[in-house]
Amino acid sequence: MLHGIDVSSHNSANYAVQGLDFVFVKVTEGTSYTNPKWVTQRNRARNAGLVVGYYHYVTPGSMSAQAGYFLDKIALRAGDVLALDWEHPDVWCLDKDRWLEDVKDAAPAHRVVLYCNREYWFNRDTTDNAGDGLWIADPDHAAGRPAVQHPWTFHQHSWAGGLDRNVARFDTRAALREWAGA
Repeated sequence: MLHGIDVSSHNSANYAVQGLDFVFVKVTEGTSYTNPKWVTQRNRARNAGLVVGYYHYVTPGSMSAQAGYFLDKIALRAGDVLALDWEHPDVWCLDKDRWLEDVKDAAPAHRVVLYCNREYWFNRDTTDNAGDGLWIADPDHAAGRPAVQHPWTFHQHSWAGGLDRNVARFDTRAALREWAGA
């Protein structure tokens, strides 16, 4: 299992990278918010040789507009992973599916994954569509043992100390890079 974190404007741009294999960086929310630290946070991960992922916190509204807003901010490199952060109570399953489809259509060389918690996965999702991989938030279970039957790719297992800790279901960083298309 590989180890990583996800960061947003609430986190330092100078986070510790020792022992990490990947980092997901929040870039956008809706169609009007951009994380002011995302470039520095991304550069920190890249400079450390980590696999980089980007995520968008989806809000109600046009999924196509939000997908475009997100992708317009990023100069994608081979192997960058893209993720939808599905937590807003007024964003429905079909909206989630539309965003995943729009981003995959616009960036077909990149893996596009779904981040959500178990409540959303079990009680709001009606299609089992996680794009190219499920990133499940389940801090109630040990790292790499989320309580879901669906195959998962990333598991957010801890929020301790104000830092979101994750594991990835790969044996090596090279395997993650290969999956991601690097």
